[in-house]
Amino acid sequence: MASVNREVRGRIQGRTVVLDEDPGLPEGQTVTVRLSTPSQSDEEGRSALLALAGAWAEDAEELDRYLEWNRQQRKVERREIEE
Repeated sequence: MASVNREVRGRIQGRTVVLDEDPGLPEGQTVTVRLSTPSQSDEEGRSALLALAGAWAEDAEELDRYLEWNRQQRKVERREIEE
């Protein structure tokens, strides 16, 4: 089997890690687990994002204009891929 290196979130239940999604590995596969918890800034960022997500709730047309403008700006600043 090829080496797999990806991040999957989960939660601790006793001495067991319950993953939020299927890891796609066979039962009994040996893995290495690196534990980390979301930092305070991650949680603050999520809270801020959730607060802002509703900011345009009443003005979907303005949101559409902004998103289109943003897409166009990305095209302007994108360099050509050199092969």
